Amino acid sequence: MITRHFIDVRKDSNSRRVHYRKAGKGPPLLMVHQSPRSSKEYEPLMEQWAEHFTCIAPDTAGFGQSERLPGNPEINEYADSVVDFLDAIGIGKCAAYGFHSGGIILVTAAKRHPNRITSLAVGGYAIWTEAEKNLFGDRYLPDFHPSTYGEHLTWLWNRVLEQSWFFPWFAADDDHRLSLSNDSPERVDAVVQEMLDAGHAYQAGYGAVLRASRDIPVDNTVAPPCLISAYDGDPLQDHIDRLGRMPSNWAAQKVRTPEDHQAVSIAHLTKFETPACGSLAETADEGFIKIKTTGFDGLIHWRGSKSASRLILHAPGYAASDAPAKETVAIDLPGHGISDGWPAEPPQNWADWQDVIDAVALALGTTTTVFPDLPAGDAGRLYPDLSPDRFGNYLGMAWQIVRARHIFAPWYSADPAHEIKFDPAVLEPENLAVEHRALINAPAARHYHLALQSK
Repeated sequence: MITRHFIDVRKDSNSRRVHYRKAGKGPPLLMVHQSPRSSKEYEPLMEQWAEHFTCIAPDTAGFGQSERLPGNPEINEYADSVVDFLDAIGIGKCAAYGFHSGGIILVTAAKRHPNRITSLAVGGYAIWTEAEKNLFGDRYLPDFHPSTYGEHLTWLWNRVLEQSWFFPWFAADDDHRLSLSNDSPERVDAVVQEMLDAGHAYQAGYGAVLRASRDIPVDNTVAPPCLISAYDGDPLQDHIDRLGRMPSNWAAQKVRTPEDHQAVSIAHLTKFETPACGSLAETADEGFIKIKTTGFDGLIHWRGSKSASRLILHAPGYAASDAPAKETVAIDLPGHGISDGWPAEPPQNWADWQDVIDAVALALGTTTTVFPDLPAGDAGRLYPDLSPDRFGNYLGMAWQIVRARHIFAPWYSADPAHEIKFDPAVLEPENLAVEHRALINAPAARHYHLALQSK
């Protein structure tokens, strides 16, 4: 079972909240994801490797649900940040695995903190030529900010889609075709969601990796044993031939499939002894609780005062407040925010939702539940199907909804009779972006609305 947690990482005068996933038992394995992804991409691998290790996968700084680093950090700061994370959760030494940019962060960490990593496995390690560096230039990481009418979403969908067709994504020609092209809406949406979580912070984290020097430790350097491997179709497989001389306890190889890469990686990691893993630290004012009822079995995200008496419920299509009022606790209901979804079709009867709320209240110790106001309108029209489609239309549809619902009530009745007064500040793109994230992460919104009506 994969659990999720938050920890505050304090360094100098700064404190930064980090989200991480954990699974398994045994010695600790730190898993650092590629950019611009999050630890979610490792969930299938964590379930496989949980029999060997306590798999610990943080969202790196500025990605997923983790706050960004201050200032203008470079690769050394990102490498140090994963070691600071280990300090915060109480891990002295661990094995480590990283894919692509995650591997670059970990190789840098292994050079700067060799006594913290017992063994290291890396999926693809980039050694760019000058021509490749010039090709990337500033085009690979353009600014990414919300725009008034959601134009940034059209760019984002196509950028992520064509990243599986060409590398780099903007080099749309036969010379830069990839062999793993796809047009799966679900696969594209997974990366789109993580880019939306990161926002413009993606440029800092991804840029630091691209600018990082590619210095493989020299022969006499103290470094943990490392295996670098890359599979057919990985654009970094050819870079195996560029690695040059490595320490005697380092090796590199080309393999045929992603499964082969994972197999040689876990075989390498389990060859070396790593100290046992104790209990891990986490924050006291935000986290996830495991809830199991007749209809729901998953993790519920909460934030606020855990000993508070009042439990605050958000409206359909929204998520828990970033800053709940004092002495309250707010949650993301199933199928909303960053809580798990319902395992089957979300219920429209209130009893199943009430069972979850009662279980949460019992776990958190709350005694009073504060219910939201329901928006006027037909639930079927208020919450249309926003499932990912081949052309990314769901993203623009959701943006238009969150904008229109500040101008009309209900939002789909755009006429003088349904105009409402509003503060123009609510239409600032940054504000709409928060609501947009909540809406596209709320597949159970219509069912929740109908259930509230029947309560």
